[in-house]
Amino acid sequence: MRILDIAERSVPISRYADPSVPSGGLTTSIVAVTTDIHRDGTPVVGYGFSSIGRFAQGGLIRERFAPRLLALADEDIATPDGHTLDPFRAWNAMMAGEKPGGHGERCVAVGTLDMALWDAAAKIADVPLHRLLAGMTDRPATDDPVPVYAGGGYYFPDDDIARLKDEIAGFQAQGFTQTKIKIGALPLAEDLARIEAALSLLPADALAVDAMNSYGADDLPETAAALAPYGLRWFEDICDPLDYALHAETVAVYAPPIAAGEALFSEPDARNLSRYGGLRPGHDVMVFDPAHCYGVPGYLGIIDEMRDGGWSRKDFLPHGGHLFHLHLAAAFGLGGCEANPHNFQPFGGFADHTRIDDGHARPPGIPGIGFEARGALIDLFQTLTS
Repeated sequence: MRILDIAERSVPISRYADPSVPSGGLTTSIVAVTTDIHRDGTPVVGYGFSSIGRFAQGGLIRERFAPRLLALADEDIATPDGHTLDPFRAWNAMMAGEKPGGHGERCVAVGTLDMALWDAAAKIADVPLHRLLAGMTDRPATDDPVPVYAGGGYYFPDDDIARLKDEIAGFQAQGFTQTKIKIGALPLAEDLARIEAALSLLPADALAVDAMNSYGADDLPETAAALAPYGLRWFEDICDPLDYALHAETVAVYAPPIAAGEALFSEPDARNLSRYGGLRPGHDVMVFDPAHCYGVPGYLGIIDEMRDGGWSRKDFLPHGGHLFHLHLAAAFGLGGCEANPHNFQPFGGFADHTRIDDGHARPPGIPGIGFEARGALIDLFQTLTS
Protein backbone atom coordinates (compact mmCIF):
# COMPACT_ATOMS: atom_id res chain seq x y z
CA MET A 1 0.00 0.00 0.00
CA ARG A 2 1.60 3.23 -1.17
CA ILE A 3 0.78 6.83 -1.98
CA LEU A 4 1.53 7.33 -5.66
CA ASP A 5 0.82 11.04 -6.11
CA ILE A 6 -0.23 14.15 -4.20
CA ALA A 7 -1.68 17.06 -6.16
CA GLU A 8 -2.37 20.50 -4.64
CA ARG A 9 -3.80 23.80 -5.83
CA SER A 10 -4.74 27.09 -4.18
CA VAL A 11 -8.30 28.27 -4.85
CA PRO A 12 -10.25 31.37 -3.76
CA ILE A 13 -13.14 31.14 -1.31
CA SER A 14 -15.74 33.72 -0.29
CA ARG A 15 -17.67 34.41 2.88
CA TYR A 16 -20.69 35.30 0.77
CA ALA A 17 -23.09 33.37 -1.41
CA ASP A 18 -22.90 36.33 -3.79
CA PRO A 19 -19.35 36.18 -5.27
CA SER A 20 -19.50 39.87 -6.18
CA VAL A 21 -19.30 40.86 -2.49
CA PRO A 22 -15.63 41.47 -1.54
CA SER A 23 -14.35 38.83 0.88
CA GLY A 24 -10.78 39.78 1.72
CA GLY A 25 -8.90 37.60 -0.73
CA LEU A 26 -9.30 34.36 1.22
CA THR A 27 -7.89 31.16 -0.28
CA THR A 28 -7.68 27.49 0.60
CA SER A 29 -5.60 24.54 -0.61
CA ILE A 30 -7.28 21.55 -2.21
CA VAL A 31 -5.38 18.26 -2.33
CA ALA A 32 -5.82 14.85 -3.92
CA VAL A 33 -3.88 11.86 -2.52
CA THR A 34 -3.77 8.98 -5.02
CA THR A 35 -3.08 5.50 -3.63
CA ASP A 36 -2.12 2.22 -5.34
CA ILE A 37 -5.35 0.59 -4.13
CA HIS A 38 -8.06 0.15 -6.76
CA ARG A 39 -11.82 0.03 -6.40
CA ASP A 40 -13.99 -0.69 -9.45
CA GLY A 41 -10.91 -0.49 -11.63
CA THR A 42 -9.77 2.99 -10.58
CA PRO A 43 -7.25 4.14 -7.94
CA VAL A 44 -8.64 5.20 -4.57
CA VAL A 45 -8.12 8.95 -4.19
CA GLY A 46 -8.55 10.86 -0.95
CA TYR A 47 -9.48 14.54 -1.04
CA GLY A 48 -8.94 17.32 1.48
CA PHE A 49 -8.78 21.09 1.86
CA SER A 50 -7.48 23.64 4.31
CA SER A 51 -10.80 24.14 6.08
CA ILE A 52 -12.11 27.71 6.32
CA GLY A 53 -10.72 30.99 7.57
CA ARG A 54 -6.94 30.69 7.15
CA PHE A 55 -5.14 30.67 3.78
CA ALA A 56 -3.78 28.17 1.25
CA GLN A 57 -0.68 26.23 2.29
CA GLY A 58 0.72 25.16 -1.07
CA GLY A 59 4.40 25.76 -0.34
CA LEU A 60 4.43 23.78 2.89
CA ILE A 61 2.38 20.97 1.38
CA ARG A 62 4.42 20.58 -1.80
CA GLU A 63 7.90 21.19 -0.45
CA ARG A 64 7.80 19.80 3.06
CA PHE A 65 5.04 17.34 3.88
CA ALA A 66 3.93 15.70 0.64
CA PRO A 67 7.45 14.37 -0.10
CA ARG A 68 7.52 12.64 3.28
CA LEU A 69 4.29 10.81 2.48
CA LEU A 70 5.40 9.87 -1.03
CA ALA A 71 8.58 8.31 0.40
CA LEU A 72 6.71 5.87 2.67
CA ALA A 73 6.84 2.15 1.96
CA ASP A 74 3.93 -0.25 2.46
CA GLU A 75 4.96 -1.22 5.96
CA ASP A 76 5.17 2.44 6.99
CA ILE A 77 1.64 3.43 6.07
CA ALA A 78 -0.72 0.44 6.32
CA THR A 79 -2.72 -0.64 9.35
CA PRO A 80 -1.27 -3.70 11.13
CA ASP A 81 -3.87 -5.96 9.53
CA GLY A 82 -3.15 -4.46 6.10
CA HIS A 83 -6.81 -3.66 5.50
CA THR A 84 -6.39 0.05 4.87
CA LEU A 85 -4.11 3.03 5.04
CA ASP A 86 -3.30 4.17 8.60
CA PRO A 87 -3.55 7.98 8.84
CA PHE A 88 -2.04 7.94 12.33
CA ARG A 89 1.15 6.34 11.01
CA ALA A 90 1.15 8.72 8.05
CA TRP A 91 0.79 11.65 10.44
CA ASN A 92 3.80 10.48 12.45
CA ALA A 93 5.82 10.38 9.24
CA MET A 94 4.75 13.91 8.28
CA MET A 95 5.74 15.24 11.70
CA ALA A 96 9.06 13.40 11.95
CA GLY A 97 11.84 15.85 12.82
CA GLU A 98 9.50 18.82 13.30
CA LYS A 99 10.51 21.15 16.11
CA PRO A 100 8.15 22.27 18.91
CA GLY A 101 6.38 25.55 18.26
CA GLY A 102 5.70 27.07 14.85
CA HIS A 103 2.05 26.09 14.87
CA GLY A 104 0.59 29.06 12.97
CA GLU A 105 0.73 27.68 9.40
CA ARG A 106 2.45 24.27 9.54
CA CYS A 107 -0.54 22.87 11.40
CA VAL A 108 -2.90 23.79 8.55
CA ALA A 109 -0.71 22.16 5.90
CA VAL A 110 -0.54 18.93 7.89
CA GLY A 111 -4.27 19.08 8.63
CA THR A 112 -5.09 19.46 4.94
CA LEU A 113 -3.18 16.30 4.02
CA ASP A 114 -4.54 14.49 7.06
CA MET A 115 -8.11 15.11 5.84
CA ALA A 116 -7.29 13.54 2.47
CA LEU A 117 -5.59 10.58 4.13
CA TRP A 118 -8.68 9.85 6.23
CA ASP A 119 -10.88 10.13 3.14
CA ALA A 120 -8.67 7.61 1.33
CA ALA A 121 -8.47 5.26 4.33
CA ALA A 122 -12.25 5.14 4.78
CA LYS A 123 -12.75 4.55 1.04
CA ILE A 124 -10.26 1.67 1.10
CA ALA A 125 -12.06 0.23 4.14
CA ASP A 126 -15.38 0.83 2.33
CA VAL A 127 -17.02 2.60 5.29
CA PRO A 128 -18.13 6.16 6.08
CA LEU A 129 -15.41 8.10 7.84
CA HIS A 130 -17.18 8.40 11.19
CA ARG A 131 -17.37 4.61 11.43
CA LEU A 132 -13.69 4.16 10.59
CA LEU A 133 -12.72 6.84 13.13
CA ALA A 134 -14.80 5.20 15.85
CA GLY A 135 -13.24 1.83 15.18
CA MET A 136 -9.67 3.13 15.13
CA THR A 137 -10.12 5.07 18.39
CA ASP A 138 -12.01 2.36 20.31
CA ARG A 139 -15.30 4.22 20.43
CA PRO A 140 -18.76 2.80 19.74
CA ALA A 141 -19.84 3.36 16.16
CA THR A 142 -23.11 5.27 15.85
CA ASP A 143 -25.22 6.84 13.14
CA ASP A 144 -27.03 9.12 15.60
CA PRO A 145 -27.71 12.66 14.34
CA VAL A 146 -25.33 15.43 15.38
CA PRO A 147 -26.50 18.82 16.73
CA VAL A 148 -25.53 21.50 14.20
CA TYR A 149 -25.82 25.26 14.06
CA ALA A 150 -25.73 27.61 11.08
CA GLY A 151 -22.68 29.86 10.82
CA GLY A 152 -22.97 33.08 8.84
CA GLY A 153 -24.12 36.59 9.64
CA TYR A 154 -21.22 38.41 7.99
CA TYR A 155 -21.64 42.12 7.39
CA PHE A 156 -23.36 42.98 4.14
CA PRO A 157 -22.06 46.08 2.32
CA ASP A 158 -25.59 47.48 1.96
CA ASP A 159 -29.00 46.92 3.56
CA ASP A 160 -27.23 44.90 6.26
CA ILE A 161 -30.01 44.44 8.81
CA ALA A 162 -32.65 43.37 6.31
CA ARG A 163 -30.28 40.96 4.57
CA LEU A 164 -29.17 39.54 7.91
CA LYS A 165 -32.77 38.79 8.86
CA ASP A 166 -33.39 37.19 5.47
CA GLU A 167 -30.32 35.00 6.00
CA ILE A 168 -31.47 33.83 9.43
CA ALA A 169 -34.97 33.13 8.14
CA GLY A 170 -33.39 31.06 5.39
CA PHE A 171 -31.44 29.03 7.93
CA GLN A 172 -34.62 28.38 9.87
CA ALA A 173 -36.41 27.26 6.72
CA GLN A 174 -33.64 24.69 6.20
CA GLY A 175 -34.19 23.24 9.67
CA PHE A 176 -31.50 25.01 11.71
CA THR A 177 -32.56 26.11 15.17
CA GLN A 178 -29.35 27.94 16.19
CA THR A 179 -27.33 30.59 14.35
CA LYS A 180 -24.06 32.45 14.76
CA ILE A 181 -23.47 35.99 13.44
CA LYS A 182 -20.49 38.34 13.37
CA ILE A 183 -19.80 41.39 15.51
CA GLY A 184 -16.78 43.52 16.30
CA ALA A 185 -16.19 45.42 13.06
CA LEU A 186 -18.78 48.15 13.62
CA PRO A 187 -19.43 50.56 16.49
CA LEU A 188 -21.03 48.79 19.43
CA ALA A 189 -24.44 50.41 18.93
CA GLU A 190 -24.61 49.09 15.38
CA ASP A 191 -23.60 45.61 16.45
CA LEU A 192 -26.29 45.66 19.13
CA ALA A 193 -28.80 46.57 16.44
CA ARG A 194 -27.70 43.49 14.46
CA ILE A 195 -28.11 41.33 17.56
CA GLU A 196 -31.58 42.70 18.28
CA ALA A 197 -32.61 42.12 14.67
CA ALA A 198 -31.48 38.50 14.96
CA LEU A 199 -33.26 38.13 18.29
CA SER A 200 -36.50 39.22 16.64
CA LEU A 201 -36.34 35.80 14.93
CA LEU A 202 -34.49 33.68 17.48
CA PRO A 203 -34.54 33.07 21.23
CA ALA A 204 -31.43 34.41 22.96
CA ASP A 205 -30.05 30.96 23.76
CA ALA A 206 -30.18 30.10 20.05
CA LEU A 207 -28.01 33.04 18.94
CA ALA A 208 -24.21 33.10 19.20
CA VAL A 209 -21.98 36.01 18.24
CA ASP A 210 -18.44 35.81 16.87
CA ALA A 211 -16.15 38.82 17.34
CA MET A 212 -13.31 37.27 15.28
CA ASN A 213 -10.69 38.23 17.92
CA SER A 214 -11.33 41.94 17.31
CA TYR A 215 -11.55 43.32 20.87
CA GLY A 216 -8.78 44.42 23.21
CA ALA A 217 -8.50 45.55 26.79
CA ASP A 218 -9.78 49.01 25.84
CA ASP A 219 -13.15 47.95 24.39
CA LEU A 220 -13.85 44.37 25.51
CA PRO A 221 -15.15 45.29 29.00
CA GLU A 222 -17.74 47.69 27.59
CA THR A 223 -18.79 45.17 24.93
CA ALA A 224 -19.09 42.30 27.41
CA ALA A 225 -21.17 44.45 29.74
CA ALA A 226 -23.49 45.38 26.87
CA LEU A 227 -23.88 41.78 25.67
CA ALA A 228 -24.38 40.12 29.04
CA PRO A 229 -28.07 41.04 29.51
CA TYR A 230 -29.00 39.31 26.25
CA GLY A 231 -28.02 35.88 27.60
CA LEU A 232 -26.65 34.73 24.23
CA ARG A 233 -25.75 31.12 23.43
CA TRP A 234 -22.09 32.19 23.42
CA PHE A 235 -19.70 35.09 22.77
CA GLU A 236 -16.92 33.75 20.52
CA ASP A 237 -13.31 34.80 19.84
CA ILE A 238 -13.55 37.73 22.18
CA CYS A 239 -9.92 38.96 21.95
CA ASP A 240 -6.44 37.92 20.85
CA PRO A 241 -6.46 34.12 21.21
CA LEU A 242 -3.18 34.12 23.15
CA ASP A 243 -4.26 36.79 25.64
CA TYR A 244 -5.26 34.33 28.34
CA ALA A 245 -5.30 37.02 31.02
CA LEU A 246 -7.89 39.07 29.14
CA HIS A 247 -9.99 35.94 28.66
CA ALA A 248 -9.87 35.31 32.40
CA GLU A 249 -10.73 38.91 33.26
CA THR A 250 -13.74 38.80 30.94
CA VAL A 251 -15.00 35.47 32.22
CA ALA A 252 -14.93 36.89 35.74
CA VAL A 253 -17.54 39.50 34.82
CA TYR A 254 -19.41 37.86 31.90
CA ALA A 255 -21.79 35.14 33.06
CA PRO A 256 -23.10 33.69 29.76
CA PRO A 257 -20.95 31.20 27.82
CA ILE A 258 -17.80 32.20 25.96
CA ALA A 259 -16.40 30.25 23.00
CA ALA A 260 -12.68 30.02 22.30
CA GLY A 261 -10.08 27.96 20.49
CA GLU A 262 -10.68 28.62 16.79
CA ALA A 263 -7.36 30.43 16.40
CA LEU A 264 -5.36 28.04 18.60
CA PHE A 265 -3.73 25.05 16.95
CA SER A 266 -1.77 22.83 19.33
CA GLU A 267 -1.82 20.90 22.58
CA PRO A 268 0.39 23.48 24.36
CA ASP A 269 -2.01 26.25 23.26
CA ALA A 270 -4.94 24.24 24.61
CA ARG A 271 -3.10 23.58 27.87
CA ASN A 272 -2.47 27.29 28.38
CA LEU A 273 -6.08 28.15 27.55
CA SER A 274 -7.30 25.57 30.05
CA ARG A 275 -4.91 26.66 32.79
CA TYR A 276 -4.93 30.44 32.39
CA GLY A 277 -7.99 31.47 30.36
CA GLY A 278 -10.43 31.22 33.26
CA LEU A 279 -12.94 29.35 31.11
CA ARG A 280 -15.55 27.12 32.70
CA PRO A 281 -15.86 23.41 31.78
CA GLY A 282 -19.43 22.40 31.11
CA HIS A 283 -20.42 26.03 30.49
CA ASP A 284 -18.10 27.54 27.89
CA VAL A 285 -17.52 26.13 24.40
CA MET A 286 -14.36 24.95 22.64
CA VAL A 287 -14.40 25.70 18.89
CA PHE A 288 -10.99 24.41 17.80
CA ASP A 289 -10.86 23.66 14.06
CA PRO A 290 -9.57 20.07 13.66
CA ALA A 291 -8.22 20.67 10.17
CA HIS A 292 -6.22 23.62 11.51
CA CYS A 293 -4.94 21.64 14.51
CA TYR A 294 -2.74 19.15 12.62
CA GLY A 295 -5.80 17.10 11.72
CA VAL A 296 -7.32 14.22 13.67
CA PRO A 297 -4.24 13.26 15.77
CA GLY A 298 -3.66 16.86 16.84
CA TYR A 299 -7.33 17.44 17.61
CA LEU A 300 -7.57 14.29 19.72
CA GLY A 301 -4.47 15.45 21.60
CA ILE A 302 -6.18 18.77 22.33
CA ILE A 303 -9.30 17.01 23.61
CA ASP A 304 -7.20 14.80 25.88
CA GLU A 305 -5.20 17.80 27.09
CA MET A 306 -8.33 19.72 28.04
CA ARG A 307 -10.06 16.72 29.58
CA ASP A 308 -7.27 16.79 32.15
CA GLY A 309 -8.60 20.27 33.02
CA GLY A 310 -12.16 19.03 33.53
CA TRP A 311 -13.54 19.51 30.01
CA SER A 312 -15.71 16.88 28.35
CA ARG A 313 -16.13 15.96 24.70
CA LYS A 314 -19.56 17.61 24.79
CA ASP A 315 -17.84 20.97 25.34
CA PHE A 316 -16.28 20.73 21.84
CA LEU A 317 -18.05 22.00 18.70
CA PRO A 318 -15.64 22.07 15.74
CA HIS A 319 -15.30 25.26 13.74
CA GLY A 320 -15.45 25.12 9.95
CA GLY A 321 -18.95 24.03 9.01
CA HIS A 322 -18.16 21.20 6.57
CA LEU A 323 -18.41 17.44 6.08
CA PHE A 324 -15.09 16.40 7.60
CA HIS A 325 -15.93 17.97 10.95
CA LEU A 326 -19.45 16.53 10.93
CA HIS A 327 -17.88 13.04 10.79
CA LEU A 328 -15.54 13.91 13.67
CA ALA A 329 -18.41 15.16 15.80
CA ALA A 330 -20.33 11.94 15.14
CA ALA A 331 -17.36 9.64 15.73
CA PHE A 332 -16.06 11.26 18.91
CA GLY A 333 -19.35 12.14 20.61
CA LEU A 334 -18.76 15.88 20.51
CA GLY A 335 -21.33 18.48 21.52
CA GLY A 336 -22.15 19.40 17.94
CA CYS A 337 -20.75 20.97 14.80
CA GLU A 338 -20.90 24.21 12.85
CA ALA A 339 -22.47 24.29 9.39
CA ASN A 340 -21.84 26.90 6.70
CA PRO A 341 -24.97 26.48 4.56
CA HIS A 342 -24.07 29.10 1.95
CA ASN A 343 -20.75 30.62 3.00
CA PHE A 344 -17.38 29.47 1.67
CA GLN A 345 -18.80 27.48 -1.21
CA PRO A 346 -18.38 24.84 -2.45
CA PHE A 347 -16.68 23.76 0.79
CA GLY A 348 -19.18 24.87 3.43
CA GLY A 349 -22.13 22.71 4.34
CA PHE A 350 -22.77 19.01 4.17
CA ALA A 351 -23.90 16.57 1.44
CA ASP A 352 -26.23 18.03 -1.19
CA HIS A 353 -29.30 16.23 0.12
CA THR A 354 -28.54 16.34 3.84
CA ARG A 355 -31.67 16.89 5.86
CA ILE A 356 -31.42 19.26 8.81
CA ASP A 357 -34.02 17.94 11.24
CA ASP A 358 -34.70 20.20 14.22
CA GLY A 359 -31.09 21.38 14.24
CA HIS A 360 -29.52 17.93 13.73
CA ALA A 361 -27.75 16.27 10.79
CA ARG A 362 -26.20 12.90 9.94
CA PRO A 363 -22.99 12.36 7.98
CA PRO A 364 -23.48 10.72 4.58
CA GLY A 365 -23.44 6.93 4.60
CA ILE A 366 -21.12 6.45 1.63
CA PRO A 367 -17.45 5.43 1.97
CA GLY A 368 -15.03 8.19 2.94
CA ILE A 369 -15.92 11.73 3.93
CA GLY A 370 -18.68 11.87 1.34
CA PHE A 371 -17.40 14.62 -0.94
CA GLU A 372 -18.83 12.59 -3.82
CA ALA A 373 -22.28 13.48 -2.45
CA ARG A 374 -21.48 17.17 -2.84
CA GLY A 375 -21.56 17.79 -6.58
CA ALA A 376 -19.81 21.13 -6.99
CA LEU A 377 -17.06 20.19 -4.54
CA ILE A 378 -16.22 16.79 -6.01
CA ASP A 379 -16.13 18.37 -9.47
CA LEU A 380 -13.52 20.81 -8.15
CA PHE A 381 -11.47 18.10 -6.44
CA GLN A 382 -11.43 15.94 -9.53
CA THR A 383 -9.76 18.67 -11.56
CA LEU A 384 -6.62 17.80 -9.59
CA THR A 385 -6.43 14.34 -11.15
CA SER A 386 -7.88 14.94 -14.62
